[in-house]
Amino acid sequence: MSTATQVLAIVIAVMLVSVFVMESFLYRHPRLYPLFLTKPRDFDAVRLWTVNLGFYNLTTAIALVAGVLLARNDYVAQGQALVVFTAAQHTFMAVVLVVSQRKLWFNALLEGVPAAVLLILALN
Repeated sequence: MSTATQVLAIVIAVMLVSVFVMESFLYRHPRLYPLFLTKPRDFDAVRLWTVNLGFYNLTTAIALVAGVLLARNDYVAQGQALVVFTAAQHTFMAVVLVVSQRKLWFNALLEGVPAAVLLILALN
């Protein structure tokens, strides 16, 4: 796995940890209303999915870091498999996001473009 692939995987992992914090702990913050399309009256209803999605993103970040660590410690195939799976998963989920809610097209780009680039790099 190339250095560029590893660096991008770590950058995406950091982004996912940031999203984890926003989704799991800060989703009630007014600045995040447009990002999540939430309103204060919906907080109790959306808490379950925001917290669960947050932890999903955290575990995905951990998988990327684990993949890089494995690749750097002579388990290249295993590390690459984790990175490829995670990149493919997030590329697919970005498509699902924009198809299910077109207003979230920017979120889908933020999720999908780096993941697609990582997927391409990891497969080469």
